[in-house]
Amino acid sequence: MPETDFDPERSIEMQRSPEFQRLRRTFMTFIVPLTVIFLAWYLAYVLIAGFAPEFFATRLGDSYINVGLLFGLAQFVTTFTITMLYSRWANRVYDRQAEPLREQMELVVPAGSR
Repeated sequence: MPETDFDPERSIEMQRSPEFQRLRRTFMTFIVPLTVIFLAWYLAYVLIAGFAPEFFATRLGDSYINVGLLFGLAQFVTTFTITMLYSRWANRVYDRQAEPLREQMELVVPAGSR
């Protein structure tokens, strides 16, 4: 089996390629909005808990369930939903675009042949 080694120049060249830049843009246009939305939602939860605890203490009907409990559970639901959305998106879009780049980077280059 031929010996191979890491080539930083090849890696930098790949990162500068239009294909890689397009892949990065695709990733960022999906991730940034979801991250901003989730952080805003989480910050709202923390701020309401800190500054309006009476709102979170509001009971729903005659049960032990209150608004704060529902908000807390919604945080978990949101986290799992975002995870599922990302996984489906990555499988459908991102991985398909990344595959040719991965294959190109994994091409065996014999050590010392550059």
